[in-house]
Amino acid sequence: MTSSSSRPPSPLAPEIAARLKRGADGLVPAIAQQYDTGEVLMLGWMDDEALHRTLTTGRCTYWSRSRREYWVKGDTSGHYQWVKSVALDCDADTVLVKVDQVGAACHTGARTCFDADVLLDGDSDHAGDGAGDRGAGQ
Repeated sequence: MTSSSSRPPSPLAPEIAARLKRGADGLVPAIAQQYDTGEVLMLGWMDDEALHRTLTTGRCTYWSRSRREYWVKGDTSGHYQWVKSVALDCDADTVLVKVDQVGAACHTGARTCFDADVLLDGDSDHAGDGAGDRGAGQ
């Protein structure tokens, strides 16, 4: 785990950098949500630099964990995310970026990354499978 003293200076405003709770890899999850419909589009990862770029350019910048490089949504695909607002969750360990998504958000070409593998649908009949017991014992 990297200590805060060995981490390079953050490009973020000091009041944001001080609050942000990063993982051991220096990253925070960033949820992209369509600003006007509330549709959850995708999850990406940001470090301080990616968040700084997102806040200052008006376009979502993420850190690719596999390629180990920054990428701006839409630079390759043309499927841009225009930033409308950015917020931290109550624990300051997740970023919510409300965007105006142009085209597909998912690398598969789908509008959202969360529509292909639905594990539970509130409109489905789950009689007898225990799904109705959610919350029991909590």
